[in-house]
Amino acid sequence: MVPSAERNGNSAFEQRAALPPGQLPWYALRIQSRLASVASTTLRGKGYEEFLPLYRSRRRWSDRIKEIQLPLFPGYLFCRFDVGDRLMPILTTPGVVGIVGAGKTPVPVDLDEIEAVRAILRSGLAAQPWPSLAVGSKVYIERGPLAGLEGIITNTDKVYRLIVSVSLLQRSVAVEIDREWARPIAHGMGPRAVPLSERG
Repeated sequence: MVPSAERNGNSAFEQRAALPPGQLPWYALRIQSRLASVASTTLRGKGYEEFLPLYRSRRRWSDRIKEIQLPLFPGYLFCRFDVGDRLMPILTTPGVVGIVGAGKTPVPVDLDEIEAVRAILRSGLAAQPWPSLAVGSKVYIERGPLAGLEGIITNTDKVYRLIVSVSLLQRSVAVEIDREWARPIAHGMGPRAVPLSERG
């Protein structure tokens, strides 16, 4: 006999699929770093929206230099899901160790932080992992491929970098920018991606 939820067309997968895109919150999953791509592909195959931010890195071997893709947040993968649904399909995914949260309660990642990381990756600028920053000059990017993004700016060796953090993970991403793209913003505003409707 078919369970009533499936007879009525209300399986967990169909309920997820029925929700409008972008409505479910993002969560950070702790993963085994060497299985990041396997976990990402498997979750996608199970019907989840996942996000594994990667950056390009050059590695030198004795006979050659090779460019490889590495996770921006080693040991983490982002996934959208409803915590009210069964979590077993996520937790039994190869490479997934657990869901980041407070105790046993999953805590969602701030959507603005996810969108800021996505904006950096879409820009095509070289991004890299960076130590998490709590202080620095907060700026709004007015021009260039990151126009509309907010974050913290640092100046090291006359190289300006925009830092965008995922506070739940206490990890950040850095991308080199032209100082002329940025203007200071009011104190107390955190990094976020400004929606197109708010851009001037």
